[in-house]
Formats: sequence, C-alpha cells, structure tokens
Amino acid sequence: MGDVGERVWRKVPEGAREAFGHGLSASELQTALLEVSRVRAGAVTPARVVRRWQEDRFVRPSVVDPRALVKTQAMVWERLPERFAGVELSPLAPLGTCSAVATVDQNKVVSTMRGNEVASDPTNVLAIEAAVRRRAGQERVDLAACQRVVRAQAVDAPGMFAHFQLFALVSSARDTGSGRIEAEMLVDHLRFWHDVLGDEAQLTFTTFAPTAVRERIEDTVRPALKVPFTEDPARDKGSNYYAGTALGVGVGDAELGDGGFTRWTAELLGDAKERCLISCVSTERLTAVLSGV
Repeated sequence: MGDVGERVWRKVPEGAREAFGHGLSASELQTALLEVSRVRAGAVTPARVVRRWQEDRFVRPSVVDPRALVKTQAMVWERLPERFAGVELSPLAPLGTCSAVATVDQNKVVSTMRGNEVASDPTNVLAIEAAVRRRAGQERVDLAACQRVVRAQAVDAPGMFAHFQLFALVSSARDTGSGRIEAEMLVDHLRFWHDVLGDEAQLTFTTFAPTAVRERIEDTVRPALKVPFTEDPARDKGSNYYAGTALGVGVGDAELGDGGFTRWTAELLGDAKERCLISCVSTERLTAVLSGV
C-alpha cells in the first residue's frame, strides 16, 4: 500500500494529505468524505452496480446454504452454557478497534467514512464489552456472539472469502494466582466446543511462553475434559497474537477455529492482572463438516 498511496497523494493538491490526516476535525473529515461519496455515488449507473456485484468479493453472497447455516447457529446456541451471556453485536465497530485491541494492520479492515470500521473479528468487540462489564463490577464476564465479519486482505486460497461468520466466546476475570482462573476459563471454553463438535473434536494447545497455565493444563484442565487435549509444539501461528497459550479447534483434519489468551482486557482496563481468553469457530466450515461436504 505504501507505493500506491504515495502515487495517489501526488495527484491531490499540496496540503491535502496533512488536512485529511490531522488538519481536519473528525466531524469535518466525515463531512468531506461523505460529500465525496455522494458525488461519486451520483455517477453510478445500474449497469455498474450489476458489474460490481459480480466482480467485488466484498459484496458477493456466501456460497453456504443459509438454511443449513441457520440450523448450525441454532445448534451452537442451544449448547451454550448459561454462564455465557449472548450478545447481538453491531456490524460496525469504532474505528481502530482491531489495530488498537489486537494490533492488526488497519489495511486488513474495511474502514467507513463515519469514523467506524466494519466488524472483522467478534472477539475484539466482545473484549471491549467484557472490559466495560468488568469495570462495572462484574467479577467474571463470559460472553458469546455469532457475527458475520469482513476482512480486507485478499487470500487466494480455496474456501477463503472476504466475509464469513464466526461464533465466538470471550471470558475475562482478574488473576487469582497460579493459573487457576485461566484453567477455569479453559475448561469452560473447551467443554463447550467438545459439546458442539462431539467426540471427534480435535482440541489442541500450544505454549508460546512458560506460564503457570501449562501446569494447570496437566493437573486441572485435562482431567476435567472428556476428549483429548493435545499439545501442538510445532505451531507458530499466532505467536505474536496470543499471550502464552494458544488453542486449536477442529474435527479430524478440518481446522474450524482458533483461540488463546490475550492481553486485551488487561490493556483496556489498565490492569496487568486481568486475564482474557478468546475462542471462535467458523460456522460455515462447521456447517460443511456437519453436512459431510
């Protein structure tokens, strides 16, 4: 994006870059961008809309049968333990949510002209909601959401799309010492995914940094599960994303989701003792597995 951006800025009047970057207030910038959008939209023809519908990966419909997807969603929600509060998330999040919470490059997110961004990961916004509830005095927060998200980076691989649906869990509580609260949250998340996926569930973990959680996996987490919880020492995906321990969730050879401990609520609350566990599964991949595709 760097070279392309520089070429674009050379086409606009001198000072425009500074004005759009920091010279205009948020409301002034929004007004300017909305006017640009209105002018450009006024030049769009029905034929161009059809062409964009066919060519733009961001707007093309999902290939999944919605009837099958709804059945999968209903099954997952029905298995959700009472301790998890369901949250119906907005399709938008505050601008900078992913870059500030999860340190994801903003170019991977679809930003809007109104100071928002299109949701790209439900765990990010659930972590914000968890921090709000923790600040309000809730001792432990457990949240769940099912959300269609959009990601801007182009992935030229089979089964990868610009928009897809994720079912996500986020738990947050203050450290109680010796990895005990982390173990409790791990058991709750893993039991849920086992219940959803059945005895063929492939639940794995990788320890990126030595913590007390590794000991609790042996003496607390594994004994509490009815399915193997296998260590994956070769994994390096997410080593800069997760704090200490990462999770893998799948069935057989099919990778369905991911998870792990993050520092998100600790940073949102300014409390290094805060612990946060996230996990999520693609409901579309799960639907394909359930239907034998």
